[in-house]
Amino acid sequence: MSLPVVSRSLFASLKSDLPAGLVVFLVAVPLCLGIAQASGAPLLSGLIAGIVAGLVVTLASASPLSVSGPAAGLTVIVATGIKELGLRPFLMSVVLAGGLQVVMGLLRLGGIAHFFPSPVIKGMLAAIGMLIVLKQVPHAVGYDATPEGNLALVQPDGSTTFGALLDMIDHLSPGAMLISLLCTGIMLVWPLLQRGAMTRLVPPALLVVVGGGVVATLLNGWWPGLLASRHIVRLPLFDSAMAVLAAVISPDFTHVADPAVWRVAVTLALVASLETLLSLEAVDRLDPYRRISPPNRELLAQGLGNVVSGLLGGLPVTSVIVRSSANVQAGGQTRLAAFLHGLLLLVGLLFLAPLFNRVPLASLAVVLIFVGLRLTPWVLWRQMWKAGASRFVPFGATVVAILLTDLLKGTVLGLFVGLFFMIRRQQENAIVVEEREGRRVLRFLKDVTFLQKGRLKEILRTTPTDRPLLIDRRVVDHVDDDIEEILDEYCAEAGRRGVAVEICFEEGGEARREARLARGA
Repeated sequence: MSLPVVSRSLFASLKSDLPAGLVVFLVAVPLCLGIAQASGAPLLSGLIAGIVAGLVVTLASASPLSVSGPAAGLTVIVATGIKELGLRPFLMSVVLAGGLQVVMGLLRLGGIAHFFPSPVIKGMLAAIGMLIVLKQVPHAVGYDATPEGNLALVQPDGSTTFGALLDMIDHLSPGAMLISLLCTGIMLVWPLLQRGAMTRLVPPALLVVVGGGVVATLLNGWWPGLLASRHIVRLPLFDSAMAVLAAVISPDFTHVADPAVWRVAVTLALVASLETLLSLEAVDRLDPYRRISPPNRELLAQGLGNVVSGLLGGLPVTSVIVRSSANVQAGGQTRLAAFLHGLLLLVGLLFLAPLFNRVPLASLAVVLIFVGLRLTPWVLWRQMWKAGASRFVPFGATVVAILLTDLLKGTVLGLFVGLFFMIRRQQENAIVVEEREGRRVLRFLKDVTFLQKGRLKEILRTTPTDRPLLIDRRVVDHVDDDIEEILDEYCAEAGRRGVAVEICFEEGGEARREARLARGA
């Protein structure tokens, strides 16, 4: 079956990618700044990482919808690295981590994401959707204590995701709540008007951001103080491009042989690569055209991006599911949307910061809340429930683990739960008991592992002692050592009781019978 074809016309793609790129840019601005703030790095480092990810990584990548940037999943590693090493030696670690990712891509190690079961990937998306909603609700009502983009349960200041929902009650902002209500109305009503050319051209998310900025400006003019300045996007202001260059911090190359720097670099490379590959797998599932992104190419692209970001004083980058999801929901079709988002970050930093600093965080929160809700729809939960315990339990375990820890730890825990259920399901009906010609026949139909220990012991315990036992293992290639030990112990005990046990093997394509113990032996 052939895949749907995305429009080959640049103009046709631009009609979708331009507004999507603008929406992703507006979402990325507070994320870049928030992650930099949570990491203890200069705000400019977060913006540099976003610009490099949008321009360099996008050009080197082959993923049509993935959007990269500074990652919340690396916040703890970055904050610890900067504290232990200092900023400039840490930037050297970022450069080295990028080089290691390039090597990993050349060694074709990107296929590791394919070993994560489908329920785990779906659980990761559902959990991210729930986290986005939980994290953005406080911003929607004007409580901005939690840095943007940090999806971990515990924040740098010790607060938690669920604690913020309670704390926000005492910090409600009438201006932010008014903007959120208006923006929510636009998100609900605008898609119902998708008949005219204007409504088809302008996505609701873009209208929400622009409309939110207009309302915030009017509120500040009519009722100063109704919407606090901290509830507005805050891009750093520079007088000129030269001022930006003067503020760039370069890595300290004298620490290139420092073991501590290499230790941080290896940690960054491994965690960033795994987060990128998982995000890539998830974004491909969101792609309405079901395109498949090459993971090894993505590792190369991310490695190149981290080398450039580190050299320019930026934070490490990964593929980021929040930006990528916003890109998909805003109608992005090709890499052009991600590239435009990076270009807008650069232009905004150099020339348009005063204009973008009028956009309220509440309007961005509404956009992200709708993105989150689409990632965890009720129909997904119903499908996973109907699929049975072997799929729902890994799915649910991944969701709960991510909500209570962070993205990476929760996904890895979900992987182990998924592997357990996969092995258990594979072991179903591995051992069959038959009665044939006056003797009991124990047949191994699959390779048998330790998961069958309980069933095997129960079968052997209930086997009559007044007739022979045949253990038929001709169709299996592997029997776990634990199973072999149980069989050996049973045979030894059967010999003392005078029970005949015969084992049938398959070796070299020829059947072989072994009467280990004869009656009366």
